[in-house]
Amino acid sequence: MTRLSVNLNKIAVLRNSRGGAEPDMLRAARTCLDAGAHGLTLHPRPDARHARADDVIALAALAGERGVELNLEGNPFAAPRPGYPGFIALCRAVRPAQATLVPDDDGQITSDHGFDFERDRDRLAPLVAELRGLGCRVSLFADAGSAVESAADAGADRIEIYTGPFADAHASGDATAALAACADTARRARAAGLGVNAGHDLSQSNLRDFLAAVPSVEEVSIGHALVSEALYDGLSTTVGRYLALL
Repeated sequence: MTRLSVNLNKIAVLRNSRGGAEPDMLRAARTCLDAGAHGLTLHPRPDARHARADDVIALAALAGERGVELNLEGNPFAAPRPGYPGFIALCRAVRPAQATLVPDDDGQITSDHGFDFERDRDRLAPLVAELRGLGCRVSLFADAGSAVESAADAGADRIEIYTGPFADAHASGDATAALAACADTARRARAAGLGVNAGHDLSQSNLRDFLAAVPSVEEVSIGHALVSEALYDGLSTTVGRYLALL
């Protein structure tokens, strides 16, 4: 079965918009885990506009207590700054089960592209090796159609297929080409010895179609749509509906 890791960044965005501690990240995380989610995802950015370094510490402790995986996402090339020690430093501090490397710039609203593996492979390889030395499984954010074989050459364990283009195509009514590209990328990744994750704009409306076309996806990381849907239906109910789809 494909595993669900709930991305809690949007909970942090809502909290940070007002200041203080509400909504509470730990309460939201516990609610998701109590509903059956298999893991938690955080993507702390250097500007701390959503998940912060202290959230990473707190969620890592909760994941350890509950025996679930923490998936920590981030750009390993982003420079440290006050309040943000850097992605690798955070991974050293909490040893997440999975480190997902993403090539997002500081100014991006959200992650919207994967690595150019042929260009970035040699820069990524020593960082991947260091993270694996910490005991982290390493996943690299990948566009459908990219040279995922070079992700394997960099030493990664998995790729995470960026599913934003698929979600856009699905919403427009014809996702055939986007699904074919994702399925081909997944097949090539598995042939290269990589596991396959997926994430970005997956939702209750498109997840079943994606998994039917792209088999053997090991994990999906879902946050924006899940939290949006939970505003209407409740967090526990929404997690349960995703688990039923998976």
